[in-house]
Amino acid sequence: MDEKEKTDPLNDAIKQVRVMGVRLALIHLAFSRVLVETLGERKGKEAVLKAMMEYGRMVGERNRAGQQDLPFYGIQEKCIYDGEEFVDKRQRPGGAGEAFDFSRYRVEGCILAKVFEECGEKELGCLYCYVDAAKSMACDPARKIVHTACEGVGDGYCGFKVVPTTEKERKDFESRDIAWKEVDSILAKGSGLDRD
Repeated sequence: MDEKEKTDPLNDAIKQVRVMGVRLALIHLAFSRVLVETLGERKGKEAVLKAMMEYGRMVGERNRAGQQDLPFYGIQEKCIYDGEEFVDKRQRPGGAGEAFDFSRYRVEGCILAKVFEECGEKELGCLYCYVDAAKSMACDPARKIVHTACEGVGDGYCGFKVVPTTEKERKDFESRDIAWKEVDSILAKGSGLDRD
């Protein structure tokens, strides 16, 4: 640890979170690769999608119970809200008490996306990103967070929007039907799950 890190605990914490982000990406890829090797590409990816639905459900239930989601900093290199960069999500720009508007939020330098690209595994890696729609639907089945851009599929950043769910999406999510893949068209295309 250099002298700056000794006097800058936030910088050190960000580095540690990034190490955990790399490990999270690697474990996702390891399980995904084994599933594809064992079940074949199509069935393996479908199994990963079902696992991500379950993972998102678990995260969403914890969020609904008041538990923190990902760390407030470090998973991305930049968090931007209304064009203004910030480090700690608890201190994002905007008015006090203002509801968080995902359409005004974007992230750049996703640690997971970097690992997926370094490993040459964008198609398997971006399946992880389904967690966003899944956790949002677990918190509120009437709405979903989807990508308007996704670094995991090769876009230069991640952008989001919140939109209403359909009855079919809610039913598919509840039953873990792989038809739910269409909940986020950017991820369906990026993962190759849109190919029939």
